[in-house]
Amino acid sequence: MSAPETWDLSRTALLTIDLQNDFIHPEGAYGRAGQSALAIAALPGRVAPLVAALRAKGGRYFSAQFTLVPDRDGEPLIAPHLKELRPFLAKGDFAPGSFGHTVVDTLHPADFVIEKVAYSAFYQTRLEYIMRAISVDHLIFGGIVTNGGVASTLREAHLRNVETVMLTDGCAAFRQDVHEATLLSLRTVTHQMSCAAAREWLEDAI
Repeated sequence: MSAPETWDLSRTALLTIDLQNDFIHPEGAYGRAGQSALAIAALPGRVAPLVAALRAKGGRYFSAQFTLVPDRDGEPLIAPHLKELRPFLAKGDFAPGSFGHTVVDTLHPADFVIEKVAYSAFYQTRLEYIMRAISVDHLIFGGIVTNGGVASTLREAHLRNVETVMLTDGCAAFRQDVHEATLLSLRTVTHQMSCAAAREWLEDAI
């Protein structure tokens, strides 16, 4: 893996996974169900300065957003395992164009929105097409959850020979021990750095 300091930042994007209102906002689907975590709520404010720093160097910001596709009656198409795990999900939650589906205000608007229906932001989405269309070769990762959407997308990026940086405190899970175990398991497939270190790298890059 080439050192991030050698990357062309104009060919780099910061990709956040699932930092959207239905996961984070108190009035979103998870907030209404009492499913929240302080570590997750803190992420948008921590990542936003990096988005600004990267854009200042010609880079882009991608927001991958979990999506429940509505049927013709508006009821969401929910995988059986997800319905069992999250029985509170209801009509209108994570629906394209809805408040809950939208990236949180702190990060809004993204340069490109990637609707995803599974853990990975590469699975049956337009992410790879967009990367090729605007010549993005490198990805900086933040978002939720570390062991779910973040890990799945990082591993797929690795399989596609896309070089990545994982923000160690720009990602979070509902349990800190799970977050830390996932960081350890991903060290062979991605660079890792804190948001503070990443901000210094981006702002100092020529």
